[in-house]
Amino acid sequence: MGIPHAVSQGRDRTGQAEAFDAIGDRYDEAFPHKDGQLRSGAWLAAELPPGSRVLDIGCGTGLPTARQLADAGHDVVGIDLSGVMIDLARKHVPEADFHQLDIAELRPGGSGARTVGVPGHYEGVAAFFSLLMLPRAEIPFTLRLIRELLVPGGLLALSMVEADVDDFAIPFLGNTIRVSGYLRDELRRVVREAGFELTEESSYSYAPASTDVPPEEQVFLHCRRLA
Repeated sequence: MGIPHAVSQGRDRTGQAEAFDAIGDRYDEAFPHKDGQLRSGAWLAAELPPGSRVLDIGCGTGLPTARQLADAGHDVVGIDLSGVMIDLARKHVPEADFHQLDIAELRPGGSGARTVGVPGHYEGVAAFFSLLMLPRAEIPFTLRLIRELLVPGGLLALSMVEADVDDFAIPFLGNTIRVSGYLRDELRRVVREAGFELTEESSYSYAPASTDVPPEEQVFLHCRRLA
């Protein structure tokens, strides 16, 4: 299953990066209870073979996921649009390898591919709330790109916020970001059509500590790459 060229033509996400640069470590303060992400990260860490290569897409500050995976003995690479987030991640998880990259640059031939995006290079991928930062048109292509980065049978821990929106502007910790989402059935369909088997699904109603961020329904999918 090849990667369509459209994934290389994503919109300018400079504004998204600038918003997260401004938020910095306030992100972890605003989202202090990450039960779903912790549980899903623990599943990925435990199910992978010892010493697996794992890509954390949208790694943020490195907490909790990159830290979990590194503590489990895995070889962790993290990417994020925000340079501030990458600096924080390097402090929190110094043994991991972090890069400021747009996921679109992991496509074959992209600048990121030469750094971290070799097809079939990873046994696991974590993508917690990172794909919701993309317009809907880019999400299926990105999932196929993730599939190509995984070895056959490789694992994906994915989370999204359940919402029927596409590139929708929302206030976020004093900034504005643009987000997309799906209702549950549509999300399952998109993931399956990208070449994944869904092995487990869970959801959590989440109310952030900040009143600037509305409550949300978080969906966590445990997936396996089909051969």
